[in-house]
Amino acid sequence: MADFTFAHREEGFDEHINRSVRGYSDLLQDVISLSRYFIEDGTTVLDIGCSTGKVTEAMLRHNSDHCKNAKWVGVEIADGFKKDLVKREAALKKEGHDVEFKHPIDIKKYRDWTGTSLVTSIFTLQFMSKKDRMEVLRNIYSGLNEGGAFIFAEKTICKSALVQEMITFNYYDYKRSVGKFTTEDIMDKERTLRHMMKPLTWEQVEHMVRYAGFATVQPFWRNHAFVGAIAIKEYGRS
Repeated sequence: MADFTFAHREEGFDEHINRSVRGYSDLLQDVISLSRYFIEDGTTVLDIGCSTGKVTEAMLRHNSDHCKNAKWVGVEIADGFKKDLVKREAALKKEGHDVEFKHPIDIKKYRDWTGTSLVTSIFTLQFMSKKDRMEVLRNIYSGLNEGGAFIFAEKTICKSALVQEMITFNYYDYKRSVGKFTTEDIMDKERTLRHMMKPLTWEQVEHMVRYAGFATVQPFWRNHAFVGAIAIKEYGRS
């Protein structure tokens, strides 16, 4: 499959996405901070689309004082991240942490969902068909412990064509002026992603997450067309 992850960018994937999405570092900091409310000892933390494993490690270190026996699992489909993940896993295991990066593996073929206190997915579900996305969301919900959370971020589309056009070109302007991408680079990326990305409106995303079983779904971060949200599996709900 095409390397839509841009794992081989000269500047490195983490730097590339940080330049591509305004406020991306703030989003990640929010995800890491929110993780502390949910991660418990003896449970599993699952990071879907873990890329280089940076967020997985950041959550681990943020929670290691009270969750020394948590299990950390990152799942990544792109083999371009293999070198980063092998190196990060070895370093973390050497420190005594229970960490496993599964790669390359399609999350639709992942089977070990149970016993999770937190599942994260940062800009991953948008690359799945609606059918596959719904199946993954159901698996996430069923595998979460009561009181557990699903923290995710998605690129969305607008219901209004006019607003969509304004946001799209405002985003392109940002990538050129702040991200320092050329127009050719921006358009090449758009062409690469054209048949892969399946964005929905926020209302559609929220509906799918609720339909999977989550009663509480709350956005906590927005920038351009990107939205970060948290969904909680409430106590007493199967």
